[in-house]
Amino acid sequence: MNSSPINWFLLSLLLFSISSVSGFLVKPITTVVIHNDIGAGSYLTFHCKSKNDDLGVHVLTYGYTYTIKFRPLFMTGTLYFCGFEWDGTVHRFDIYDEDRDDPICTHCEWKIKPTGPCMQNPRNSKFDICYGWKP
Repeated sequence: MNSSPINWFLLSLLLFSISSVSGFLVKPITTVVIHNDIGAGSYLTFHCKSKNDDLGVHVLTYGYTYTIKFRPLFMTGTLYFCGFEWDGTVHRFDIYDEDRDDPICTHCEWKIKPTGPCMQNPRNSKFDICYGWKP
């Protein structure tokens, strides 16, 4: 069999098409929503980034939200980590950890509370999946 470049190209194109349709190579767009639930009158300052993307510093008034949209990279274990600050205290948390969150959500909502972040549970829509702050 002659393995010409055109045959390799067509085979590669076919494999890519099949894997893309099945979602093997192309992951769905993921949305992460951050809610300021620190307390009335509070301002939440935060800075989130991944290995490849620095989202900058943002400030949320109590009750407001900030949305991040991205497509997790193929086979990389996408991670967005954030520093949160209010009333002179600073806390850290991985707001999106593909290993932890991908089985749960592609639309992930978080309420940032003084005790730690709580994710909205897709089964009951309550913010009852809570974590402590990272040391």
